[in-house]
Amino acid sequence: MPGALQRPAVVSRVSDLIGYTPLLEFAATETGSRLLLKLEMFNPTGTAKIRMARQMITDAEDRGELRPGGRIIESTSGNTGLGLAVVAAERGYTFTAVVDHHASADKLRAMKAMGTELVYVDDDGGSSEELATAAREELAEEMARGQDNTIFTEQHNNPSNGVGYFPVAHELHEALDGRLDVLVGAVGTGGGLCGTARELRTLISDVTTIGVEPKGSIAFGGPAHDYYQSGTGTPEGAEIGALVDFGLIDEGVKVGDVEAFATCRAVARTGLLIGGSAGGVVHEALTRLAALPPGTTMVALVNDGGEKYLDTVFNDDWMHARELLAPATEREIDELLTKLRRNR
Repeated sequence: MPGALQRPAVVSRVSDLIGYTPLLEFAATETGSRLLLKLEMFNPTGTAKIRMARQMITDAEDRGELRPGGRIIESTSGNTGLGLAVVAAERGYTFTAVVDHHASADKLRAMKAMGTELVYVDDDGGSSEELATAAREELAEEMARGQDNTIFTEQHNNPSNGVGYFPVAHELHEALDGRLDVLVGAVGTGGGLCGTARELRTLISDVTTIGVEPKGSIAFGGPAHDYYQSGTGTPEGAEIGALVDFGLIDEGVKVGDVEAFATCRAVARTGLLIGGSAGGVVHEALTRLAALPPGTTMVALVNDGGEKYLDTVFNDDWMHARELLAPATEREIDELLTKLRRNR
């Protein structure tokens, strides 16, 4: 990618490694349309969300809300917490993550390894996998209320979340020399897709934005039910985040756990491990690629890698116990990938 943005050859902090993530040409059609994956797992912690974690802390410092020796509190299903853990460790802050057992165990272990205090909303010692977004946020807000030099970063409603993804737009614009037609991404807090899209439209006026959430999530309507894709969507009982800007999303779609996870497993057989919600994004991108006008460039935002999901999405026993294992669906995706990848 001639002229692509590059980071300095030598950096002094882990957070200096954020950004400049690669684009992988993953699939193409006979008519010259192509699917590129923006591989955000090449950020520190293997996730896009460290971008907005750093931005939220930096902006809180600039406003004087967070001072040396302060405390950060956030409700997280894992990836935002990992980002906050890195930045807090670098800058000397205490970080408390309010979590539930829906999160990947590897994400929780990694946060703890970096010095994070984990507080479970289901603190009775149980192991329920129920997603408890609303309860987590209520507890995080309560813990921060009235405490000196303590902030609840409140990722779902923090404008800094979206601003943290503005650099993604510039990276895409420069790497592709402005030739980008369709952007596909997961919608959880809304920061990643909508933040990128907002800035991208100042650079490329006619980009189509496709938002993807799990079936069972309510941002694009019901019905609501439980789902296993983590770090994405809006579960029943939780408010749709203020950063979900429907004016920036041209089309909102839903992808079920079975299809998302089958895509992860099929993509793994190409040599690439992607996370569960990224499977939903890639599934949507793959299934619509052939119908795009000739010569279309589509980018899918792959927000994290699959290494954190080896005990879940890539574990046959875990998948089977939850009736998510779908060999026939995996074969269909394998066949589609074989067809599309030979055109690259």
